[in-house]
Amino acid sequence: MSTATTIDALTMRRTIGRFATGVAVVTTLDGGEPHGMTVNSLTSVSLDPPLLLVCLTTGARTTDAVVRAGRFAVNILSARQEAIALRFARRGADHFEGLEPAYGEHDVPVVPDALAHLECTVERQFEAGDHLVVFGEVQRVCDREGEPLAFLGGRFADLTVRGHEPQHWFF
Repeated sequence: MSTATTIDALTMRRTIGRFATGVAVVTTLDGGEPHGMTVNSLTSVSLDPPLLLVCLTTGARTTDAVVRAGRFAVNILSARQEAIALRFARRGADHFEGLEPAYGEHDVPVVPDALAHLECTVERQFEAGDHLVVFGEVQRVCDREGEPLAFLGGRFADLTVRGHEPQHWFF
């Protein structure tokens, strides 16, 4: 059942912006051409099988390329990669101009020096509002130590670890 909403887009953006997220770049290779876009709507869905979901803008070149290719990488950016996040956020730009991507074993371009990347195959997808929700089955991961790039209230931010032992939410 759908009801009319009175929440305008700017209010929604400001309010959900109170939820701090990481910053990632989704990349793929379609027809020999690399594509990518900056995202912060990303979450782990399942550990067994390893699944994640990412929300991609409907009609964007990268979204269409991910659907056609059937595979993609999620590149989790480090605190030093704000310029990369901005580069891949520009609509219509050649995001890889002057940037030599690395390639994983699935021939998916990977952002150099990212904090982590997860190579995925498209497991399923569906439209939700102005985005395409893509579930990826994780095929390969790579990570390194470092500080992540965070996003809060429309701005890049730093994440401060409180020094406690890791808390495991699953039992």
